[in-house]
Amino acid sequence: MSRSRALLTAVAALFALLGLAALPHSSLAAEAGGATTGPRPGAAPVSASAQETVAAMQPGWNLGNTLDATGPDETSWGNPRVTRELLRQIRSEGFRSVRIPVTWTQHQGPGPDHTIDAAHLARVQEVVEWAVQEDLYVLLNVHHDSWQWVMDLPTRHETVLNRFTATWEQIAEAFRDAPPEVLFESINEPFFEGSSGDQHNAELLHELNSVFHGLVRGSGGTNAERLLVLPTLHTSPEQERLDELVETFDALDDPGLVATVHYYGFWPFSVNIAGHTRFDATAEQDVVDTFQRLRTTFVDRGIPVILGEYGLLGFDRDTGVVQQGEKLKFFESFGAHARAGDITTMLWDNGQHLDRTALAWNDPALFRQIESSWTVNSATGSTDQIFIRAGGTPQDTTVTLRTEGHTVTSVTHDGRELAAGEEYTVDGDDLVLNGEALARLADSGEYGVNATLSVTFSGGTPWEVRILRYDPPVLGAAGGTTGGLDIPTEFRGDQLATMEAVYADGSNAGPQDWTSYKEFGAAFSPDAAAGTITLTADFFAEIRDGAAVTLTFHFWSGTTASYEVTRTGTTVVGTPG
Repeated sequence: MSRSRALLTAVAALFALLGLAALPHSSLAAEAGGATTGPRPGAAPVSASAQETVAAMQPGWNLGNTLDATGPDETSWGNPRVTRELLRQIRSEGFRSVRIPVTWTQHQGPGPDHTIDAAHLARVQEVVEWAVQEDLYVLLNVHHDSWQWVMDLPTRHETVLNRFTATWEQIAEAFRDAPPEVLFESINEPFFEGSSGDQHNAELLHELNSVFHGLVRGSGGTNAERLLVLPTLHTSPEQERLDELVETFDALDDPGLVATVHYYGFWPFSVNIAGHTRFDATAEQDVVDTFQRLRTTFVDRGIPVILGEYGLLGFDRDTGVVQQGEKLKFFESFGAHARAGDITTMLWDNGQHLDRTALAWNDPALFRQIESSWTVNSATGSTDQIFIRAGGTPQDTTVTLRTEGHTVTSVTHDGRELAAGEEYTVDGDDLVLNGEALARLADSGEYGVNATLSVTFSGGTPWEVRILRYDPPVLGAAGGTTGGLDIPTEFRGDQLATMEAVYADGSNAGPQDWTSYKEFGAAFSPDAAAGTITLTADFFAEIRDGAAVTLTFHFWSGTTASYEVTRTGTTVVGTPG
């Protein structure tokens, strides 16, 4: 801690002792050489209510897979050490808050004290202080400890409760005089093993949240009024879990409490399984229902909500698990409903979104869609890709628009405006692209994306449509083991959407055999650059020995390809159908 920072802390303590207002946030930023000398845009007033403060935190970002890594240090899961420049970049991108997940387990000594390593605690304090100095609200928590030892609360009650108490006593003491822009979250994604069921789980989580609340409030300083964030079981947004948390809020009767849940979308769409390749009406209704529950259960009762993590579950493997246009539609819908529901959201980023070395977005189009959703609804299209068969004659093609009240102002390619009425027409919600224009755009002779059209509207972000030249993919024979089979594949400009697997009798084959459509990235994974489709060890682990399996690969052009694989012991043979 710097001398100037220590002085500020001492002055703040004196102010508190005298019953005076704490130093404003802007003073801390100025002390840091900081970003501002006055109130920051969107900042809540110093005496803000919980609702005002949480609203001022929108939007938020997660510093994932860093201080929450379960290895020896913050680089254990592949991310670089946190820098102040990273946090400054996050603020410059429009984020107003950062959730800092921290795993404490491996940095604690034995019981009964469970002393947190001084160096680790100091590092967490440093990162939190940088964030505050960069005009970011901070949400600090106890993270992967939830599945490392907190989950054992039913079977080792006193041991776990003592450790939980010791952990939060030390955190509360370390951040006792941190400014009110630092919030505490009791536990990440809590669950319990060995409980007697839902009622017991609810009682255990109520106990943890109550202990957390009592010891933080009792530690004094700014902690006496600091906003405290309490999760549902599993941080689930299901109604039963929300109702359980409401009971805790009623019992604690503290206006400085905030509810938190996580949301990763309609599960089959989120991981691309069971044929849910598109953000269809079912997937969107799940978004609508989730935000409606949060609104009626909490927000309408004056309880603010932080949706502490959001994204798509398939992103844990690869952001390509869900097709680009379909993923953009999800994030657009998510942002619109969050805004309408007055919910503060925090994007989960484990390093897959913002490159923390280059400080640039790995998928600028995705971030552009997320960013626009913070303030305005944007139009989307029924598709963002049009496939043109090589050597074929393109026909007029319609992209159905969801305009959100906007109108098309232009369609451009490489900065050139296409001629309205000639190269395209707009008929109500239909954007019709002229076949001759498509032929010109797809005349490079190369497979894959030949052109990208930008459809601009009177408001919101543009919708991009890629024109792809393709021929039906060609799959080759392959041999391998149950450890994985690489199928030689000439994609020829096409893209894989999903894969079905059935036995000769028509029954579903492979993992999750309640569906013939397997999970993208888990059972199979395409690699266009390498020219392969890989069937994974997890897929073969659920295939019967000696049985032939018929695979059907579905491509985004509408093309399908049949393939047969047979497992004999640990040997696997594959042949085109």
